[in-house]
Amino acid sequence: MIPPHSDLLGAHVSTAGGLPQAPPRAKAIAATAMQVFTKQANRWAERECEADECTAYGSALAETDVRSAIAHDSYLINLASPDPTLRARSIDSFAAELRRCEALGLAFLVSHPGNYMDEREAGLARNADGIAEALERVPGKTVLCLETTAGTGTALGATFEELAAIIARLPAALQPRVGVCLDTCHVYSAGYDLVTDYDGVIARLDDTLGLARLRVLHLNDSKTKFASRRDRHELIAEGSLGEAPFRRIMTDDRLAGVPKVIETPKLDDATATDSRMLERLRSYAGTASAAAETQRV
Repeated sequence: MIPPHSDLLGAHVSTAGGLPQAPPRAKAIAATAMQVFTKQANRWAERECEADECTAYGSALAETDVRSAIAHDSYLINLASPDPTLRARSIDSFAAELRRCEALGLAFLVSHPGNYMDEREAGLARNADGIAEALERVPGKTVLCLETTAGTGTALGATFEELAAIIARLPAALQPRVGVCLDTCHVYSAGYDLVTDYDGVIARLDDTLGLARLRVLHLNDSKTKFASRRDRHELIAEGSLGEAPFRRIMTDDRLAGVPKVIETPKLDDATATDSRMLERLRSYAGTASAAAETQRV
């Protein structure tokens, strides 16, 4: 029996060969959650998901145990840019991301808040206004999840307060369509100490945004030290976070229903490495469940 805290657990999987190829890769690692790019993440070229592709994707997904499908948007998008040309292009691209998610029936679209470049407050306003414009262009059910960042350079979103400020600026009617994605590597690098103050970090998240806003978790260890402001993912329990915070996450009842996705290094064999990382995470939940059962007996 799968422990409840690993009920929605998976990885970012490749779409090489087309989106319908992603679900079999998720199945190969026994994933129950899956994250994909719906286009090439480092190119501006946009595309629509045609009916045949959506049907093939849906059929492939039905052959898996995946119950939460997530997209991550393009790395080129910068809704906070002060450059009007780049910002307009970013809004168009972001709207296209939302259209593909709706066509494919993806529950969540994870997005990094942009880089403000000039003034932080102005960047927060531009980011929020760009999100509002795109959501108004593309009505639907996909929930946008603003991802916590490591705070490198002029990146927004390194604090829970900044994410809250972006959401608060949105029209009230759009706010239910926006949530948060917490990345363990990013928040640790940004100065949230999940290792020695796990409960404090979760409490601050709840106080600032509300745990109901937490819709996706990215589980990544970090190659760099605490508060490094650098975004460098490491294998689970093999970086500066170590095992403890992941064990806490996998046994935290408040997070049981939140999809958890790894974006850890793939090494030479993506399937083997991802399978090993997911089994490691499941073991944390399983060990806790077994211990609790023993105590009851």
